Amino acid sequence: MSLDSRIANSRTRVFKTVFPGDTNHYDTLFGGTALQWMDEAAFIAATRFTREKMVTVSSDKVNFKIPILSGSIVELDAQVVRVGNTSLEINVDVYREDMYSESRVLALHGSFVFVSINKSKKEV
Repeated sequence: MSLDSRIANSRTRVFKTVFPGDTNHYDTLFGGTALQWMDEAAFIAATRFTREKMVTVSSDKVNFKIPILSGSIVELDAQVVRVGNTSLEINVDVYREDMYSESRVLALHGSFVFVSINKSKKEV
């Protein structure tokens, strides 16, 4: 399979609903919860690309563009954007959809780097 095909096949879309337990006192999604969801989506994309045991080694400049309100539908779109000798870079875009309208807007963007590990949990 070509590199372009592997990248396309590893693209991962995850959908979540923001419930009140996911929000802060402003009724918006906790930043830490958003980061967790992004890391999970990136992990799935990295694993689908490599089919190896992968771990996050860094996240870079997560931009919170707009708040995500309780009751929103969230789409996380994770895609491989760089393949290195020992690492993968995955970009994750997070879209906020209003549950009862057609409104959909980019709410967050971030980049994550993953490496493969062996049975001893050492970087390969």
